[in-house]
Amino acid sequence: MRQFIRHPASIPVQLEALDGELKHGINTLNNVSFGGISCLSSEPLEKGQTVRLKIECVNSDFEIIGKVIRCYIKDNRYEIGIEFIVSKDQVFHLRMIEQICHIEHYRNEILHYEGRELSSKEAAKEWIEKFASNFPTA
Repeated sequence: MRQFIRHPASIPVQLEALDGELKHGINTLNNVSFGGISCLSSEPLEKGQTVRLKIECVNSDFEIIGKVIRCYIKDNRYEIGIEFIVSKDQVFHLRMIEQICHIEHYRNEILHYEGRELSSKEAAKEWIEKFASNFPTA
């Protein structure tokens, strides 16, 4: 049984190995949970490698450190599992990131299934009204 609920997403992310090697490949957030993320990448990372993760569409200044816990080929791309390494002061930020990823996913789903284009603010308002009360607590 999973310790954390996973949430689907399809948001671009930037990965950088702590040795300074920037991963220029295409990295897309596959799903996110309170404990970590899974992303699809055109380049592999080594299990155990420590990485810096940035999600610029969420907050250009936010970055978090994580450890690669798995990397395997899936449909000509690499699925990389990263476990967050967080301090207590980052826990609140992680919850915010998790909610923003939910909202961005909701925004994309509405566009795909209903053909409605929502701004991030409009999507946030609708998502909060519909789903915030069911959002799990940390």
